[in-house]
Amino acid sequence: MAGTRFSYVKNFELPDPMLPDTYLVVRIDGHGFHKFADAHEFTKPNDEPALELMDTAARAVMDEFKDVVLAFGESDEFSFLLRKSCSLYSRRQSKILSTITSYFTSVYVMQWATFFPNKPLKYPPSFDGRIILYPTAQHVRDYFAWRQADTHINNLYNTVFWALVQQGGESTTQAHETLKGSVSSGKNELLFSRFGINYSTLPARFRKGSVLVRQLVEEPDKRPKKKVVVLHSDVIENEFWDTRPEILSS
Repeated sequence: MAGTRFSYVKNFELPDPMLPDTYLVVRIDGHGFHKFADAHEFTKPNDEPALELMDTAARAVMDEFKDVVLAFGESDEFSFLLRKSCSLYSRRQSKILSTITSYFTSVYVMQWATFFPNKPLKYPPSFDGRIILYPTAQHVRDYFAWRQADTHINNLYNTVFWALVQQGGESTTQAHETLKGSVSSGKNELLFSRFGINYSTLPARFRKGSVLVRQLVEEPDKRPKKKVVVLHSDVIENEFWDTRPEILSS
């Protein structure tokens, strides 16, 4: 279109570079996923194949975009940390956000049959996204601590809620009423006293979410190679960050 009388329309496109020397966090959320989960009969409170599919899509994003140094996922959400010195697409917000979100969604759809071989995809899932800029390493740490704390809070509530419905015979309305105003200690006590469930022994994947990092992986008869691995580690305390200083380095 360059050099024609129509090329003036290019002037309406505004540049959208993001502030330099800041950490970028791209957060992707499932759009209308309660409906999607019900339509595809996800197991409640946690559907492990669905979570593994999310991890697979996130791993593909990290394999494709080397500027992504960390990812954290829970339920239908994933957050990706891009290094402070990232120059991907000249730090254009629309380009980074649209490319990562669409790539994640594409992998999710393409890998669906791997995790749900007997459950055809009834309609395409969609994910929305946003980018948040953080100026310091502490802000980044606090962001991921917030998301992991949210994972625990939501999963504890959902675990008790569905125990009341599936094992306790309560309606969803009654279960919400039972839990109204309750605190974590009360939920833990209810789980154990009524259903014999010790929350702390449930899979770490459900309680802590998924943490994706690159680390050296040993392979038989081969040199160690850095690969994206899925962990279910604590990102609130210091140990995770102290043993991986490269994540927050400039």
